[in-house]
Amino acid sequence: MQTPIYPTLLPLLRAACAGLLLLAASACGSAPTQNDAPPAPGNAGLLAQIQAEVGSAACDSTQQCQTIAIGAKACGGPERYLAWSSKDNDGKKLKALAQAHAEASRKQQQADGMMSTCSIVTDPGTTCEAGRCVLQKSGLGGSSAL
Repeated sequence: MQTPIYPTLLPLLRAACAGLLLLAASACGSAPTQNDAPPAPGNAGLLAQIQAEVGSAACDSTQQCQTIAIGAKACGGPERYLAWSSKDNDGKKLKALAQAHAEASRKQQQADGMMSTCSIVTDPGTTCEAGRCVLQKSGLGGSSAL
């Protein structure tokens, strides 16, 4: 009686399938979250200025809390959002810095030939918690304050 070939091929077939699944899973990956996207090297100074302008984002009420889009994705739209407060800041300088940062990001991406996931980063909205403006948790909604 001859031994069937299938039992010897089964471990090889399983290993090949497992390898393909691992490859497919790593290729898909997950979209970067708001804090995962590192700033472009040339934009680090602008980002530091933005963060300095935001400061502690002190607030007395949620009405003082705003969001601002930061950076730019290669497919369009912002990389993430930051919370800021209108309590001690009219936002003019902050908006100009954010716009300059987004433009610098776009130019850097074009020069590097970068691509992105083309996922949309939505404005999470803000709230005042413990006297500080913070981004709302995902799924709670919000509106753009730009």
